[in-house]
Amino acid sequence: MKVVICGAGQVGFNIARFLAGENADVTVVDQAPDLVQKVRDRLDVTGVVGFASHPEVLERAGARDADMLIAVTYSDEVNMVACQVGHSLFEVPLKIARVRSQAYLDPVWSELYSREKMPIDVVISPELEVARSIERRLRVPGAFDAIPMVGGKVTVIGVHVREETPIIETPLRELTALFPDLHIFIVAIQREGKLVVPSGKERLRPGDEAWFVSESTHLRRAMLAFGYEEQAARRVVMIGGGNIGLNLARRVEARHPQVQLRIIEVDKSRAERVAETLDRSVVIHGDALEADILEEANAANSETVIAVTNDDEVNILASLLAKKSGCRRAVTLINSSAYGSLVGGLGIDTVVSPRAITVSTILQHVRRGRIRSVHSLAEGGGEVIEAEALETSALVGPPLRDAPLPEGVVLGAIIRNGAVIIPRGGTSVKAGDLCVLFVAPQAVKSVERLFAVKLEFF
Repeated sequence: MKVVICGAGQVGFNIARFLAGENADVTVVDQAPDLVQKVRDRLDVTGVVGFASHPEVLERAGARDADMLIAVTYSDEVNMVACQVGHSLFEVPLKIARVRSQAYLDPVWSELYSREKMPIDVVISPELEVARSIERRLRVPGAFDAIPMVGGKVTVIGVHVREETPIIETPLRELTALFPDLHIFIVAIQREGKLVVPSGKERLRPGDEAWFVSESTHLRRAMLAFGYEEQAARRVVMIGGGNIGLNLARRVEARHPQVQLRIIEVDKSRAERVAETLDRSVVIHGDALEADILEEANAANSETVIAVTNDDEVNILASLLAKKSGCRRAVTLINSSAYGSLVGGLGIDTVVSPRAITVSTILQHVRRGRIRSVHSLAEGGGEVIEAEALETSALVGPPLRDAPLPEGVVLGAIIRNGAVIIPRGGTSVKAGDLCVLFVAPQAVKSVERLFAVKLEFF
């Protein structure tokens, strides 16, 4: 597969890293020579310096032979024009553009991206994706990650394993006996910075981060099994009223009528605009790093603070100040990967990475075979994949203990005719089943082949 990536920033770099690791032929285009050199030095990719929407630059990058063009520069307009040029001049089959400005995303203009007008096959808005991601976390108190899959039938949950977690030091194979009617399956554990595929004899330890697949109707009981008894937040303080904050506030108002939301915004004109846009939320103009502003927002008596400004340092410090004042939980947006490994020990409960969310969204359009959804875990340490099993797949038929699952792959759930099956060794996959799997990076290509359409299928 040949891919042209326009933009060598954090998102472009990480997409290139993913694809280069899978032996794709990747070319990265950026007008900044230092960013292109960084990509060349660190990854096995080709780098081209130039303006990403210029036809001559895209031709040098190999767009004429490309299977896919991914435009993730800092400019919406460059991304959109790059896709137009890729379509009109080079007939690139799949074009993906990151678009941030809400002016381009209003549903009233949805026809803009049709093949007859501006042919972009996939439009991705990081602000919308981040807002959706945070809102999902609000539905599962205590989880640092919550990923609905198969139309919401199952959810992949990430939790911190604590000293008080009831199931620590219990072999995972014994969880079925302990909770015979609880549909959960632990698919991945991150320990000391490494993401591992757990075996049946593995035990959870305090300090681990664990991801498990749960039938969505069992989420409350599943969280209790991990020692999380928190009720859904009713009082929430949000710091930052930018595009992410406003989109999130709209979703909270629409989907969480029980939530009393207070928003702190430092820019007066923006605060006034947000206040005019929302119906129930209270907007406070002020600096979230000032104690009296946090007091006015009632942070001390709130269950959750959500920091989503454009400044990582403000998000981190405001989250810590809110928790120090008495707020129970902090959800903090952090753009820079340099802070990721530091904030956990500071007391921040959930870190939200726009870069990781955007990469996950793009990957589901990159993956081949009958793969319907992809979510990256732990900064690329692995992926949760939703895929459809075809009649020709080697996975269909034999019991799982005998099935050719590649090393580094765990099958966490099977959805058959709308019913959720948590697989055991004797479970068999049938044609048409939807499978939720955790896949280590080295096994991604094998899984794509496992769920690929074979010629005999026709």
